[in-house]
Amino acid sequence: MPKQKTHRGAAKRFKISAGGKVIRHHSMHSHILTKKTTKRKRKLRQQTVTTGKMARNIKEMLHG
Repeated sequence: MPKQKTHRGAAKRFKISAGGKVIRHHSMHSHILTKKTTKRKRKLRQQTVTTGKMARNIKEMLHG
């Protein structure tokens, strides 16, 4: 059976931390920023950790 390929779309959007957690960027930070508060935009710049079933699915896509 051939090797499983990495899902290239997921590889561009997520990374795995040293501890094995899935790191992602927030959405809603690309346009229509004038109506969003400075605090909200600042929070959206930060990375966050994905947990639960979604994290397991992403790890499967990345590791194959």
